[in-house]
Amino acid sequence: WASIRGFRTSAVSYAKKYSYRTPVYKNFINGEFVASKAKKTIDVTNPATQEVIGKLPLSTKKEMQAASDSAAAAFLTWRETSVSERIRVMFKLQAAIRDNMDELAMLVTEENGKTLADARGDVFRGLEVVEHSCSMANHLMGETIETVSKNMDTYSYRYPLGVTAGITPFNFPAMIPLWMFPMAITAGNTMV
Repeated sequence: WASIRGFRTSAVSYAKKYSYRTPVYKNFINGEFVASKAKKTIDVTNPATQEVIGKLPLSTKKEMQAASDSAAAAFLTWRETSVSERIRVMFKLQAAIRDNMDELAMLVTEENGKTLADARGDVFRGLEVVEHSCSMANHLMGETIETVSKNMDTYSYRYPLGVTAGITPFNFPAMIPLWMFPMAITAGNTMV
């Protein structure tokens, strides 16, 4: 922890010395990070130091529409992607989270103020859902019941719904998003 604190102190000193600007986060639209045209931002503050570590734009209505339109366009091809291929994407996500678990936990600690142990748990609980999404093939099967009544059979099919959205609380910044988008995406939906 001392080395991380030392790094952070050095980074702040460097920023002051060279007039480093606090980063403004970008929107992720249509597979690219795009700077927002929003005039207002929200400060992302490290609760331990009260230092502003980033700025989050209050994205415009047009930017939200662009994200929704992009997700709708992507849905047309993503829904046709095989379940096994969607699952392979989740296996890659699972590996990326495992490989970067400590860094992700540090980001949660810095932005949210959780202890490092709690932040690791937040990331790990989300990772468990990513792992579960890798078994979606069984959950996406429909059902057939023959002769449920005289001359009557029943069939159920599971289809992707379309564009989905998720709003996450501040207190579980890794876990809750990881509860939402892996399941939605593996089921063939897109998400904003």
